[in-house]
Amino acid sequence: MATTITLLGGESTGKSDLAQALCRHLNEGLHIPTALVAEQLRHWCETMGRAPRADEQSARAAEQTALIAQAASQHGVELVVADTTSLVIAAYSELYFNDTSLLPAARAEQRGYDLTLLMGLDLPWVADGLFRDSLAVRDATDAVLRRELQIAGVRYQTIYGKGPARLQQALRAIGKHLGRPLLADDPALRLGRGRWVCESCSDPDCEHRLFSQLVTTDHTKDPPP
Repeated sequence: MATTITLLGGESTGKSDLAQALCRHLNEGLHIPTALVAEQLRHWCETMGRAPRADEQSARAAEQTALIAQAASQHGVELVVADTTSLVIAAYSELYFNDTSLLPAARAEQRGYDLTLLMGLDLPWVADGLFRDSLAVRDATDAVLRRELQIAGVRYQTIYGKGPARLQQALRAIGKHLGRPLLADDPALRLGRGRWVCESCSDPDCEHRLFSQLVTTDHTKDPPP
């Protein structure tokens, strides 16, 4: 089975752009066979011309999950980059419909993925004229995702930066997980794969420092029990 990397975040947080950039770099630049799983909720909304109703949310979550599993089982694929998971859809269900029924299964699913990258809120919110609601919804989605990842006990790294800087930070996190450099100057690998570096520790204080510095090179933190 391929290693699965999931990108989480609310609207206008750069998930799709980063997912596509990662796949291009991994496939074309590093020649690592990588499959991209696009955000099916977005595709469904564009096709239907509307957002799902409350009773349609479960099917959207199940479709995203199935496509990730299908990609991970493809022969020859080493990495899967998933542009969102069912956890994002479950978060939307809570925010829009006050329905938390999808959260337990989404938490369990997220635990099974190899690496979780949470999109930082440093990018400007941009309306798309279609389905993006507001900056407030984006912030609320981020809060729900952080809460659920903590409940699930899923370590994650928040990815900041614009353009190449965002891509480099994501590649550094992936390289740390894989135990091999994906960047020519990957300082995290000097610490060894067995140690959990601050930029990956899901600690809000550490994340605040990371956001200020963008790259943390030598501060370490033991993983939680």
